[in-house]
Amino acid sequence: MPSNNKKSRLKSNEHLANQEKKKFWNNDMEAIIGIMFVLLILGTINVFSSSFIIAEADFDTPYFFLKRHIINIIIGFVAFGFCFRFDYHVWRKYIPLVLAFTVICLILVLIIGPSVNGAKRWLPLGVTQFQPAEMAKLVSIMLISAYLAVQIQKQRMLDIITPQMGIIFLMFALTEQEPDMGTACIILGVPIFMLIVVGLEKRKLYTMIGIVVAGAIGMILRQPYRIERLKVTFDPWSDAQNMGYQTVQSLSAIGSGELTGMGLGVGVSKYDYLPEAHTDFAFAIFCQENGFLGAIFVFLLFAALAIYSARVANKAKDTYGQVLSMGIMLLIVGQAIANLLMVGGMFPVVGVPLPFISYGGTSLIVTMAAVGILVNIGRQGEAEIKKKILAGEQPPPPSEFSLESHYPSKN
Repeated sequence: MPSNNKKSRLKSNEHLANQEKKKFWNNDMEAIIGIMFVLLILGTINVFSSSFIIAEADFDTPYFFLKRHIINIIIGFVAFGFCFRFDYHVWRKYIPLVLAFTVICLILVLIIGPSVNGAKRWLPLGVTQFQPAEMAKLVSIMLISAYLAVQIQKQRMLDIITPQMGIIFLMFALTEQEPDMGTACIILGVPIFMLIVVGLEKRKLYTMIGIVVAGAIGMILRQPYRIERLKVTFDPWSDAQNMGYQTVQSLSAIGSGELTGMGLGVGVSKYDYLPEAHTDFAFAIFCQENGFLGAIFVFLLFAALAIYSARVANKAKDTYGQVLSMGIMLLIVGQAIANLLMVGGMFPVVGVPLPFISYGGTSLIVTMAAVGILVNIGRQGEAEIKKKILAGEQPPPPSEFSLESHYPSKN
């Protein structure tokens, strides 16, 4: 008769086997990688379809942006592979170095960066360009995650004025100076949202809301054109030939796609009707050529990405992994929501790309690196859970997300 320990191991192995049989994916990380692959394929097709007209006109070849996009994907896979294999805990040791590099690059952009349409956002690197503000998005999440993990583990109350938030605000201010309001808001907004999700006491929460509202008003008033953009958001047809032009053309492109779309490459809005057709408004061209069904498919992919990312956060082996994976989810899915609202005329035009779909080298590479970190967190969490199951312990339910520790009450 087998011992209790042997029975426990047999039951654990049977439990693992049954879990694997029930899933379409072997684990959450495979699902995330699969979703990324599908979005990359859709994005590559859409980049070529939305850019070959302007590429032919400006660079005498329809494949100009497609070639660059493929190169960026290759670099992105290298970044993904590195972050996939690199233990996410080590990032905490290298945060000061990465942070210093990012801040220096943000300063250099303002000094030596080429001016494009009145904005300085890129550092020239020979045949390509580097956009430090995109890197600052991920760095800000890593920085605030390290702070939150320590506060949670030591059961300390959260503060809104900290050295970490001060550095994040510096990156926000430098990016806003470019000017790039959309990216600046993401650099500061995602860490603030993480603070709120993890748990701020009411007094600090209200103070944070007041600071954010006052700051938003100040940013809008700082540039007069932003006030006009905000006005036309509610009625773009009131200034359809000027400030509301992009929104009107975007809505026209989306509407003309109807149920099944005009067909790949057939969309007409990219013929000098819709500015930034392959970057910020790439989704409008996608809807025009793939219709309502194609748009719903993309919605579902991002929704699935959010769900599987939340599952990874729930299964992370420690608090730092939980908070960091939550931040990465908010970064990717949050940008997707902002872009979809912007393209759909429900949000001001702020220049936020749609992850994996919009053309943009640094943005794509950083996003794929972030997915690599997320998958690494998931791998370690999954390994820890399997270890506990084999030891006869009951794993936590995958549908519930909770942080390791709870904050002490206000009293």
